Amino acid sequence: MTTMTEASVREFKMPDVGEGLTEAEILKWYVQPGDTVTDGQAVCEVETAKAAVELPIPYDGVVRELRFPEGTTVDVGTAIITVDVAGGTAAEAPAEAPAAAPAEQPAAEQAEEEPKPEGRQPVLVGYGVATSSTKRRPRKGTQAAAPEAAQAIRTELNGHGPGVAAQQRPLAKPPVRKLAKDLGVDLATVIPSGPDGIITRDDVHAAVAPAPAAPAAPAPAASAVVTPPAPVVAYDGARETRIPVKGVRKMTAQAMVGSAFTAPHVTEFVTVDVTRTMRLVEELKQDKEFQGLRVNPLLLIAKALLVAIKRNPDINASWDEANQEIVLKHYVNLGIAAATPRGLIVPNVKDAHAKTLPQLAEALGELVSTAREGKTSPAAMQGGTVTITNVGVFGVDTGTPILNPGESAILAVGAIKLQPWVHKGKVKPRQVTTLALSFDHRLVDGELGSKVLADVAAILEEPKRLITWA
Repeated sequence: MTTMTEASVREFKMPDVGEGLTEAEILKWYVQPGDTVTDGQAVCEVETAKAAVELPIPYDGVVRELRFPEGTTVDVGTAIITVDVAGGTAAEAPAEAPAAAPAEQPAAEQAEEEPKPEGRQPVLVGYGVATSSTKRRPRKGTQAAAPEAAQAIRTELNGHGPGVAAQQRPLAKPPVRKLAKDLGVDLATVIPSGPDGIITRDDVHAAVAPAPAAPAAPAPAASAVVTPPAPVVAYDGARETRIPVKGVRKMTAQAMVGSAFTAPHVTEFVTVDVTRTMRLVEELKQDKEFQGLRVNPLLLIAKALLVAIKRNPDINASWDEANQEIVLKHYVNLGIAAATPRGLIVPNVKDAHAKTLPQLAEALGELVSTAREGKTSPAAMQGGTVTITNVGVFGVDTGTPILNPGESAILAVGAIKLQPWVHKGKVKPRQVTTLALSFDHRLVDGELGSKVLADVAAILEEPKRLITWA
């Protein structure tokens, strides 16, 4: 067996995946000691104060050691994984590979990190990394076996024999893995119900539910509609549950407190008839230029806000406290508030002001899909100038939104409901919604804020103004 030398070992350090971030939590390791990795391959998923991202390794070689277990928060610049880059293979790795745990070797024995070759820089999620499949080496040691039921399902769905299925990593999306970790559930013991053997959130909840006692009565006869019982989470009789505030949720809380107590907020409201806008949405869905694109009221509301900003450009600004200046922005990076399993995030569409309606539809669709998959990059959440938050999807009429730090305005959109409305002198059922615009009163006075809100309402009431005012 070939012996690895310390000179052939490279350390990969926790990078700053945002702007000025100091730490990140390791959510999931994708590799284990003994695995072969290639330059650019994602080796782990980490969560920063802004987003969850995957980290690509900048070396070819064999994983020697994972310095920290999952769930550990690591400072930027700290080595998290070591790789033997001596051109060895998985068979040349030590037979007894250490489990993921903090390193205890002296600093003098740790090798310096070698600079990455030019043109092969690691790239984060959202920037086009092409991950490579991991080659696993059979490892010695015991491995916890999954229950027979879960084992049989995975074997059947994946088409492998029992030996392969026992070593296969359970299939689950990152939010589901985090839920399992928070609830203390071993995914290897969970029976999957999703397509292709994927473990769902309901599967995890079912795994922590107390085992049912012997049935006291026969099951009721099947009916036309069956409502499944809500997932039950066992709390062991505790009256309280404490959840650590970290990652995206921690950053959001700090930003909202800072914004609320720094910028003097003013919120104005307007209720508007959006019947014509809803008709236009249905017409655009049939337009060949919008085939395959997400067309909904938010698209036209976003376009209406962009036109209102064009007519009232002073609303698109920020307050520079250090230099005591108002910074007028000649571009619009339109933020869209999105609820994700890790909390509220606000990615933005870069240069939204320059996009046609189909281009804006495509950009909004990609933004929402990426956010739901938990793959929004830190860069996508930086540089916003104005934001839209759609509380109407929750059936809420409206709200008083808090500004994103560094922005001067945020528009809240309420639920669109059929209501009695005076139209052409008669009371008729019309589609109605309420808009709320919060703005920073240091740089936006009541007149400017009112003009912007009134313009948005006027466009939604009569969408042809998108043409005459644009």
